[in-house]
Amino acid sequence: MQAVMTDYYEYSIPELVQLLGTRFKDYRMRSHLTQRDVAEQSGLTVNTIHKFENGRVPNLSLSTFLLLMKAIGCINGLDELMPELPESAYLVRDSGKKMQRIRHASQKSNTQQELP
Repeated sequence: MQAVMTDYYEYSIPELVQLLGTRFKDYRMRSHLTQRDVAEQSGLTVNTIHKFENGRVPNLSLSTFLLLMKAIGCINGLDELMPELPESAYLVRDSGKKMQRIRHASQKSNTQQELP
């Protein structure tokens, strides 16, 4: 049986946070941890964890999410979420230095025309 890929672009941000909260609860319970255990390990309140797991947190900071991932032993999953990319020849300047930012060409110079 082949796994079905979910198109997460179809979800709103609050829906994604709710989905993550539900998954987090499953991971926590499979790790035999109570909400109180996670609260003690993460430094968060039991109420915050309860709200996250039950989809009543419309927004969750990245720092809070990372604390929760550490508390249930899933922090190493970040490599699957956003793996490190190999060096790219497209991001190296002619001088051999790595580009630090992307800049677009000025629209003014492309659209400005001289008037007679």
